[in-house]
Amino acid sequence: MKLHYKTWRLVVLAMFAAIIFLLAFTPIGFIPLPFMRATTIHIPVIVGSLLLGPKAGALLGFMFGLTSLINNTFNPNVMSFVFSPFYSLPGQESGSWLSLIIVFVPRVLVGVTPWYVCAGLKKAMNERFTPVNWVLSGIVGSMTNTLLVMHLIYFFFGEDWNNVREGTTAIYAAILSVVAINGIPEAVIAGIIVTALMSALTAAIKVPQREWQR
Repeated sequence: MKLHYKTWRLVVLAMFAAIIFLLAFTPIGFIPLPFMRATTIHIPVIVGSLLLGPKAGALLGFMFGLTSLINNTFNPNVMSFVFSPFYSLPGQESGSWLSLIIVFVPRVLVGVTPWYVCAGLKKAMNERFTPVNWVLSGIVGSMTNTLLVMHLIYFFFGEDWNNVREGTTAIYAAILSVVAINGIPEAVIAGIIVTALMSALTAAIKVPQREWQR
């Protein structure tokens, strides 16, 4: 039984890793916007976290960050300096290592926070699963990415970011506008898709429950 559980985890982890890389290097993974790339890659990270636990979720989140680093290094846009130290800051000859914090830390946490949200809700509701668990886990996972990325951009590269986008408003107001316009709809969509996927997956396959028996 122990071997079966480990094999199941490795197979599912490999499947989600393959999905992340497939999305990352096709147009549906990073969707170009005028001054940013919207993403769908957080969705398999969130679902993987819910199925496999926070450690596996963190690994999937690291893969998400790695694909973002690769994309912004080899297929850059005007904002790539916030996600890759190999892309020069505006008016400078080199990038900044601080971009590695932005590209990896939020994405790793995308694979951690959904599991704890779902586990906390399960405990609060007397060990019962409902679609609310998955909806909120998807929303929190997506907003973890958006809020942390945008706030780290504000703290590390706020003035450069605003200058490149030729912003006329205060920098933090511009950050909040991106969160509201892009982040909130992205989070709602993530909540819906994560719920649909988790409902289908748990109905189609027998998911070992060991991760929830702590």
